[in-house]
Amino acid sequence: MSKAVQYHSPLRVLCAIFLIAAGLLSAQSSETSEPTGPPPEVPSEEADSEAPVVDLDASRTDLNLLGAVDAQSGEARRNENVQIDLIDNNVLKEMNKRVGVTATIVDEFHPRSDYFGAEFGGSPTSPSAIPYVAGRAIHGSIFETHDNSIFRARSFFQVGDVQPARTNEYGFDVTLPVWRGASFLINGQQTRSRGQVNGNVLVPKADERTALATDPETRIKVQAMLDKFPAEAPNRTDINERALNTNAPQFIDNDVLGGTLYQSLGERDKLTLRYAFTSQNVQAFQLIAGQNPDSRTKNHDARMTWTRSWSPSMETDLTAGFDRVGSILKADESAFGPTVMFSGVFNDLGPGANIPIDRAVNVFRYAANARKVYTRHSITAGAEVWRRQVNGDESNANRGQFSFRNDFGNTAIENIRLGLASTFIGTIGNTNRGFRQWDMQYYVGDEWRLHPKLSLNMGVRYVPVTAPTEIHGQANLGYHCDCNNVAPRFGFAWRPSDKWGVIRAAYGVQYGDIAPVTYSASRFNAPYSNRIRVPAPDFLHPLGLTTPEVDPNGRGTYFDFSPDLVMPYEHQYNFSWERPVYRDWRLNLGYVGSRAMKIVTLWYFNRAEVVPGIPQITATQNDRRADKRYFDVRRSLNGAQAYYDAAKVTLLSPVRNGFSLETSYWFSKAIDLGANYTSTASGADALAGRGQDQYDVHSDMKGVSDFDQPHSWMTRITWRSPGLQRQPRWLRSMFGGWEAFAVTLVKTGTPFTVQSGSDAPGYGNLDGSGSDRPNIVDPSILGRKVKHPDTSAARLPRSAFSFIQPTDIRGNIGRNTFRRDGIQNINAALSRTWTVASEARLTFRAESNNVLNRPQFAEPGFQLTSPNFGQITNTLNDGRSFRFTARLAF
Repeated sequence: MSKAVQYHSPLRVLCAIFLIAAGLLSAQSSETSEPTGPPPEVPSEEADSEAPVVDLDASRTDLNLLGAVDAQSGEARRNENVQIDLIDNNVLKEMNKRVGVTATIVDEFHPRSDYFGAEFGGSPTSPSAIPYVAGRAIHGSIFETHDNSIFRARSFFQVGDVQPARTNEYGFDVTLPVWRGASFLINGQQTRSRGQVNGNVLVPKADERTALATDPETRIKVQAMLDKFPAEAPNRTDINERALNTNAPQFIDNDVLGGTLYQSLGERDKLTLRYAFTSQNVQAFQLIAGQNPDSRTKNHDARMTWTRSWSPSMETDLTAGFDRVGSILKADESAFGPTVMFSGVFNDLGPGANIPIDRAVNVFRYAANARKVYTRHSITAGAEVWRRQVNGDESNANRGQFSFRNDFGNTAIENIRLGLASTFIGTIGNTNRGFRQWDMQYYVGDEWRLHPKLSLNMGVRYVPVTAPTEIHGQANLGYHCDCNNVAPRFGFAWRPSDKWGVIRAAYGVQYGDIAPVTYSASRFNAPYSNRIRVPAPDFLHPLGLTTPEVDPNGRGTYFDFSPDLVMPYEHQYNFSWERPVYRDWRLNLGYVGSRAMKIVTLWYFNRAEVVPGIPQITATQNDRRADKRYFDVRRSLNGAQAYYDAAKVTLLSPVRNGFSLETSYWFSKAIDLGANYTSTASGADALAGRGQDQYDVHSDMKGVSDFDQPHSWMTRITWRSPGLQRQPRWLRSMFGGWEAFAVTLVKTGTPFTVQSGSDAPGYGNLDGSGSDRPNIVDPSILGRKVKHPDTSAARLPRSAFSFIQPTDIRGNIGRNTFRRDGIQNINAALSRTWTVASEARLTFRAESNNVLNRPQFAEPGFQLTSPNFGQITNTLNDGRSFRFTARLAF
């Protein structure tokens, strides 16, 4: 890493790059004397058939990601009682674990975009520039989509009838000519989701709902904690003696309003102005009081692009923009107070320790791009500079967090009733911070038609990123500018003959980023705040009789950052061969692979060790840490690598009698060292990347990725009914022109890990880190698919494991050694368009998710100390549902 490179004025660099690029492009050889119009196309280029699975933008607030999944993806409607937050990659992580990824072959790596994670179906980054659209007569559309519980089937575990729920989504877009050379597009959309969410929770049995603490005040607080569980008794005791299927109301409001002005400034110049506002308010369901945060998100997006055509063969654009995403997540008023974790015995009392969050992210964008077309070349060059501001207050157990488990010679349930927590974690002090950072990218690319049958594309991106700074000097990150990020890319398309079709290949280096949530963990360090860890705490006064002030020299958890921390990157490459096989049927044989390096992860150091003369019990954990200045030390570093390889076969049919078919099978393998391309080294990622042994994380964490699925098959079928032109009009209207669509998705289940469930004597190694795994006694069960409630306990028997001893470093079972239920899902749709006026069309569409109402079961209880170990108590998808859309276009 070069520390000498400084970027005192990135905007000055941007302007210089733009002027130099424009000068070079306009001063090329005499090939420019005969402009050829649009750039040459790759021979027989076909669009990639795989649609992106999910937008990688962590700020996205698309309600479809919460359940109403696009029917074309083949996924079933998500089980909404599995709560996620629309921040910090949580949507993407949840989708990957539930559905897996889609092996995606990118035909060409364009220089303006980064494709980090695109091989898994992720969207590449989008240029900041807004394309200009020429105005015409008034046109637009209005639509309404309705989803109602009366059209839904019961899910597998549901008790009683489907409870009332509905979602209405409606909107419009209208383009109006406003004055000479100008048109204005206005669009708006609202979503109103109301009703009951059905879900499964683990609650105390009738004889487990009374506090047993001897101290009167402690007994009152323990009873208040137990009373946060629903008063209903478990009603799915056939599955688990503590399983309750119940319902809770949820309210979601989405609002979108935007406008775009397209202004022609003459033959050469075009100006585009856009502003869009998106908001989402969620009053989350509470199957257990306070388990989920209520949230409010507001997104402002403003852009201005000036496009100039210097000649028929050369065009430039300059863009300035401002984005703002504000997110507020807070505990529901019914919450107990602190987060309480029960080691899988009961559902935890939430929300999570990362709540509350009050975050505002501002991004100022500046971009310049130039494109020049020659006889055989099309050259693109440009730059983008972002100024990022991250402001606000975030939590890491600011409300406090208790953990109950098997300990002190008692079961977890006994300790819960007695108020004997194993651990308390709490953060005190001021955690409000403001971070600033410059992100940049400079690029140049060339598309070169070397021969009528051979096209090449080449490019290079330079992606420097400055280290963030805190505006009040209240954070010391310790790492510097990551200024040597050069990303070459190239590819080709070759058509040997019509018989042999087209052969394509592409290679590129792609860069991820260091997420704001990663470096903002510095807010929890002394001297302005302190994260305190108390083993065997007093349930009433875990920090003492009074809340302590922040001691600048006091003991706390230390969030450390490696001095050579840099952005993760990957080598991504692919190959495909598409050729005709029979009467216009096409067969595509492809391979896609990637090697991701320097993935950001979190390692836990300064754990409690075996110290002669000090009892190996929970209460002495802090006494057995090597560095007495701290509790644990959490270091963010480039500590993981990931590997992905997939072979894919796709067969595409021509349209025959209104019928078309596309079917794909891919065989893949995803391996990593504890973190994958979605990692932010925070929240769930911090726990997932935590090895059992602090000194040998790699050998302990190597395994298949959370989204690994060896076998996947997807088929899309479309059929359009005949027009019936020679039949009576009423017959044509009723049966002619209907389009039916169906997609089938079959996938292997994603993996999960068996854990001990307690760090206490007899269960774990008492190092103060709850990442212990047991020993495997019966290796013959490794790799099993545990996918149905009727057989899960037998396929994952408790007798196949044994607990480690307090002096053991780790258990011998690996990470992600078992698999949950796979996907076997069919979605379908039926649509019809009628002409209602000379320039007006009415379209009706009916869609069904999970047509066969096939449940996709979640993983079983995986904590060995828990009574529900090996028992499946939830599904990952919802029951069959229908939704209906009417759209009028004019």
